[in-house]
Amino acid sequence: MRTIEAVRRSGIGITREQTVQEAASIMEHSGVGALVVLEGTAPVGIVTDRDLVRRVLAHGQPSDARVDSVMSSPVITVGADADLHAAYALFRTHGVRRLAVIREGKFLGMLTVDDLLVDLADDLTDLSRPISAEIYHAHHNSTVPAVP
Repeated sequence: MRTIEAVRRSGIGITREQTVQEAASIMEHSGVGALVVLEGTAPVGIVTDRDLVRRVLAHGQPSDARVDSVMSSPVITVGADADLHAAYALFRTHGVRRLAVIREGKFLGMLTVDDLLVDLADDLTDLSRPISAEIYHAHHNSTVPAVP
């Protein structure tokens, strides 16, 4: 499976000049926990809800502080057409929860560990259906004796 196929929703970008207040408002309005900081269409950083708490609120930074003063950079990226196993490896190697998905340097969306967990749970559910059906709806009128 290609990485882009696992992205559940498009990512949201913000410019480095925007404020942390704007970032928080965009996150709240969009229901996301992270924004990719863009220069044009290229990702240059990431700001998360955790960054806003630990780097802004905890240090008493003003709400008009620029996003680039609290973002993490460089942002960890994965190619849109990369095999999904490459994304798993990046998550393991870098210990991050989000990867910016790119194609030719352009930001396309965000892949999260949550996306992978939901996909995995769905796959396991699909795999278990025939087994569950066999267990719960076994043929009781079999002519083969249960015990010889």
